[in-house]
Amino acid sequence: MTYRVCFVCTGNICRSPMAESVFRAHVERAGLGDLVEVDSAGTGGWHEGDGADERTVAVLEANGYESDHAARRFQASWFSRLDLVIALDTGHLDALRRLAPRPEDAGKVRLLRSYDPAAGDDLDVPDPYYGHLDGFEECLEMVEAASPGLLAAVREHVEGRAA
Repeated sequence: MTYRVCFVCTGNICRSPMAESVFRAHVERAGLGDLVEVDSAGTGGWHEGDGADERTVAVLEANGYESDHAARRFQASWFSRLDLVIALDTGHLDALRRLAPRPEDAGKVRLLRSYDPAAGDDLDVPDPYYGHLDGFEECLEMVEAASPGLLAAVREHVEGRAA
């Protein structure tokens, strides 16, 4: 049975596609690619069908990640097929929990940086869209820092299903 993870930011062209690409690479390196499906979406539909922001693509490619992406809007009906919904900031967390049709669905929503023990109390990944390339690089650093903890949590669920 496939474990499904969806990363969510605002427009699905910066933070969430970056998190999707990085986490997918972690999943593949861990040998879990056949067991874990990774994708992303946005809370809004402004960029539906667009590729990732060119700065996201540049930062991903410069760091050895793939970046094939088309933006889409998160739908409440997806909760039934997803195991984990990862919000990139508290605004997304709140929007997703309000969108959840059932309390169990709202319980699937977590903040990405909650998986980074060094994050402290600031669990938001800042939106780099209106800034410069260094904001995208900072976003990548935050995503990479949270990915091992997220992978450990996902691995625990996947191995629990196989048992």
